[in-house]
Amino acid sequence: MDFLRKNVGYVWLLGAVVVIVLMSLGRGHDDRPLEYSPNMYYSVGYEPLKQIDRNTINPMGLNMRAPVKGTVSRRNYNTKFGTGDEAITDLMVYDIPADSMGISERTLENPVPLNDNTLKEGELLYGRYCIHCHGEKGKGDGTVAKLYKGVPVYSSDALKNLNDGHIYHTITYGKGRMWPHGSQMTPEERWKIVHWVHKLQFNP
Repeated sequence: MDFLRKNVGYVWLLGAVVVIVLMSLGRGHDDRPLEYSPNMYYSVGYEPLKQIDRNTINPMGLNMRAPVKGTVSRRNYNTKFGTGDEAITDLMVYDIPADSMGISERTLENPVPLNDNTLKEGELLYGRYCIHCHGEKGKGDGTVAKLYKGVPVYSSDALKNLNDGHIYHTITYGKGRMWPHGSQMTPEERWKIVHWVHKLQFNP
């Protein structure tokens, strides 16, 4: 008894540990422990690929639902520009890796027909995305180029014969000090810029 009286604190601690262990062993695999601020771990909103509780609103109790018929995103294999102005290949399919410039040069041709409308749109897009570095006439004298050295001149001997695939690949993935622009403009817009760059190539 003297031992228990002298070590009552340790006895209580030992008893608490035993009780906690026994309580934890009694939980089933579906029992949830208490959590501090559970909203930090589990989203209050419905997330399609993460679900803790049964959804009482949707069929089968799932957060994820099938898309409405006709709204599934898919590749566009029938891109049209208008009457008499139709692309012969799909503009959206572009699976050439970033490090395969040679493949682009050999295989890609501009599917956007060259006419006054597409050339005008190419000029507009060039002014929006390219002119700040390459300059209005493609001389590498844009406002940014004054600080960001090394912007090439389109009409130079090294660049004036670059073909559709090379230019498109460069716009998409970047080259040298030029950053990629594939996420900033659609394939159709890039191909229209290619038309305008060709025009600048032959304007010395």
